[in-house]
Amino acid sequence: MKNENTGWASKEFGEINLGDQRLKDRLIKLSDKLASSPESPINQACGDWANTKAAYRFFQNENVNEKEILHCHVDNTIERMKEFKTILAIQDTSYLNFTDHKKTTGLGMISKHLNKSSKLNTSTGLAMHTSFAVSLEGLPLGILDQTIYARKSLPEGKKNTRFTPIEEKESIRWLNSLKQTNEAAVISQVQLVTVCDREGDFYELFEYGNRLRAPLLVRAATDRNINKYGAYDMGKFEKLWSTIQALPSSGIIEVEIPARDQKPARRAQLETRFGSITMNPPRQHIRKRTEVLPDIHLYAVNVIEKNPAAGEEALEWMLLTDLQITSFEEAKEKVAWYCLRWRIEVFHKILKSGLRVEQCRLQTADRLVRYLTIMSVIAWRIYWLTLIARTSSDLPCTAFVCDEEWKVLYSKIKKTKSFPKKPPRIGEVVKWIANLGGFLGRKGDGEPGVMTLWRGWKRLCDLSDGWNLALA
Repeated sequence: MKNENTGWASKEFGEINLGDQRLKDRLIKLSDKLASSPESPINQACGDWANTKAAYRFFQNENVNEKEILHCHVDNTIERMKEFKTILAIQDTSYLNFTDHKKTTGLGMISKHLNKSSKLNTSTGLAMHTSFAVSLEGLPLGILDQTIYARKSLPEGKKNTRFTPIEEKESIRWLNSLKQTNEAAVISQVQLVTVCDREGDFYELFEYGNRLRAPLLVRAATDRNINKYGAYDMGKFEKLWSTIQALPSSGIIEVEIPARDQKPARRAQLETRFGSITMNPPRQHIRKRTEVLPDIHLYAVNVIEKNPAAGEEALEWMLLTDLQITSFEEAKEKVAWYCLRWRIEVFHKILKSGLRVEQCRLQTADRLVRYLTIMSVIAWRIYWLTLIARTSSDLPCTAFVCDEEWKVLYSKIKKTKSFPKKPPRIGEVVKWIANLGGFLGRKGDGEPGVMTLWRGWKRLCDLSDGWNLALA
């Protein structure tokens, strides 16, 4: 198989229906080229003017539906999920900044702030809300749902309040994504637990999850009133934090805190408490005018870091879930699951820092959405390649590279043209690719990371191109 089509894109998008076989072929070819040169702009990745022009026509084509592209990938994600009993669907929103692309139309405001001169600065771009499937071992299995959109500005003088229906708020995206991932759970017949950061802490999401019987694990954002005795009895309620922190400690959990914001990774010891609570509907919720809203029975887990390092703020999480927690082991399990929420942060980092998608200039938001959908699948695949060797190192490498690629790699690393009859293990091949990207593999170096692997992958693609030219 030639490097022109490594096979992964054919497998991932092989069942897509874009209404025209030529569009399908172009999608597969374009995905292969973009994946082979992940940090390069479209023209450089495509290699020549003919392929570059074809790529631009593809992104301009209104018959190319990004939902169809994503749907095909989601189907494959669901197939990968079937090997597991429990999967985490990690929901999060990322904002892509295209402020410097003055000629790009259709963008929305993603932030605004006052500068030092008290002048209002605004940033424009696109919002991307993704539900990312991750196994309990931390292996990213793919995207389950994704919406990329330009945020709409509210009319002058209008603000969202507690009286605004959820259907009119941007936060409806959390419920919509939960609905989509719940359908994936039904198809795959696995337990799918949606994991959210503090932005997902609002009553409607828990109520909708309860209605769908779709489990949730959410970090609490507010010290809300809980355990009310009656809907209108304002004198008899408790506060979330004080209620849980008054409970006896159930044990100590050790977790790895990844490096972030120029702070090194560290191991934290977390004192743990857990208990059951009742989440009551907001007192002035607009739907109370026409219906009786249910109380939601939840469990809360509070972890607080003991003895943080000098200069470090003590880590503290309050996690809310509708999954039963009656023992320290069950509480420890939920904390471990929440730690895997970091996987979607790395996914976003790959898109922005590695694939540099914010540098793409396609002049309209619609074209960017098509581009970002494809690049999201490529970002997943790069991340999957990084971690598959850690969880399934004994798989044959042909699961993700073709014969030509592993033989070129073997020849480069081993300095030989005599190849083994049996393809090497995936664990070996991933480390060889990392070697091409600068990974030294010294004692104490740990496992190769995403950045090292995609540099190595680029070198492997160049070597394969040279191999093909030599054989031509």
